Amino acid sequence: MVCMVASLDGSTVVDGRSGALSHPVDAAHMAALRALADVVMVGAGTVRAERYGPPRRSGQRIVVVSRRGDLDLTTPLFASGAGVLALPHDAPPVPVASIRAGQGHVDLAGVLAQLDADVVQAEGGPTLNAALAQADLIDELNITVAPWMAGGDGPRLVDGAPPLAHRLRLSQVAEHEDFVFMRWLRQRTPEPAAM
Repeated sequence: MVCMVASLDGSTVVDGRSGALSHPVDAAHMAALRALADVVMVGAGTVRAERYGPPRRSGQRIVVVSRRGDLDLTTPLFASGAGVLALPHDAPPVPVASIRAGQGHVDLAGVLAQLDADVVQAEGGPTLNAALAQADLIDELNITVAPWMAGGDGPRLVDGAPPLAHRLRLSQVAEHEDFVFMRWLRQRTPEPAAM
């Protein structure tokens, strides 16, 4: 499942971080969803920008997707042992736990196949979301739409994704102080019949 916050016009950041779009109720909603996950998956850029630390839930792992592994591996996330790098096979060696899949890029399906996890929550950023969408690996989207227009050229929810035709079905919706919380589930539809 992907969990994100976005502005009305689809931006996932203001001044380079998602926190400006969030609300305490949104943060609580995301924390409740995160508590259900065995693994949290997040892109390296988001880990840097949002300063990810170790998870609150004991035994939960945070899988950080990176092509090169060029992160500060002395941060509390990795020092705790909860941080795991997902890297392509040709990335340099790293001194922390890692999962390797793909050549030149991270094969996300290959990474997911190696995880002993029933629930994986992806928390972005938009480049990771795009890669998950391109690989057809998103079965649930939990999105909070913040009541602001962000403008600018900040990344959108699936930044860089090729054209897609993935149909989702609205499963739940709630509103609080103009923040709209939506849960969308993947709707697998048969291919149109040939004429």
